[in-house]
Amino acid sequence: MDLQAWLADRTPMIEAVLDRVLPPIDRAPSSLHGAMRHILFPGGKRLRPALAMAAAEAVGAPAQTALPIAAAVELVHAYSLVHDDLPCMDDDDLRRGRPTVHVVYGEATAVLAGDALQSLAFAVLLSEADAALAARAGADLAKAIGAAGLVGGQVDDLAAGTADASNSADLDAILSIHERKTAALISVSVAGGARLGGAGAAVVDQMAQFGREIGVAFQIADDLLDADEHEGSSLVPLLGAEACRFRAETLLATALARVERFGDRAEPLRELARFAVRRSG
Repeated sequence: MDLQAWLADRTPMIEAVLDRVLPPIDRAPSSLHGAMRHILFPGGKRLRPALAMAAAEAVGAPAQTALPIAAAVELVHAYSLVHDDLPCMDDDDLRRGRPTVHVVYGEATAVLAGDALQSLAFAVLLSEADAALAARAGADLAKAIGAAGLVGGQVDDLAAGTADASNSADLDAILSIHERKTAALISVSVAGGARLGGAGAAVVDQMAQFGREIGVAFQIADDLLDADEHEGSSLVPLLGAEACRFRAETLLATALARVERFGDRAEPLRELARFAVRRSG
């Protein structure tokens, strides 16, 4: 299939929802709303919402069915980037070639913009999807981004980043960070798309596992692309580049096998997974 053509058709859907739900920059407090829009537009790969829409299609539903969870996970992802960039976290001045939110709007507004994006994520999901399905998807999303997921993974990642590179954390500890900080949100994107698409519990669980495997492989691929910048929470200094590539490909193969049963409907999902793991930038 032509993944770029598929994305060209689906991505405007998520862009339209994000633009609609975000407050306009001319509404007070304009600095807060400007900061929220700064991180979301222009966007990045929109991988997580694309995975949600592809999962809905894989279980036989239209891509639009997944838009509430697609928007929610992208808003959460944006919040996490704003906070990650802060001086007290990763201390980054640039993201996607542009000044980060705290550089443009100040640290206090950046923190509050992240808070507002997280709140908006749940408002969108709970108000724009079937109530029963949204409640389950919302519970999954809350767990994925809380102390047992993204936030806890970030805490351990920061601790690993302060360690001596010669004393890298062991394999299980690094994989635990990957599973929580990166894979948990990717997993809930895929599972949520399937859930809003009408899939039963067994299929949703299967999609969640697919997402966890792709999420860890995605993070390994990311570490390989930035091998010179990662210490502590990267597998690259611990295993070496070739072993990391092999591990990522193994995870990809395992994940792809999980969705064979969905046939051609799941080809966009499979292609997105391949792109996530094999991308060159």
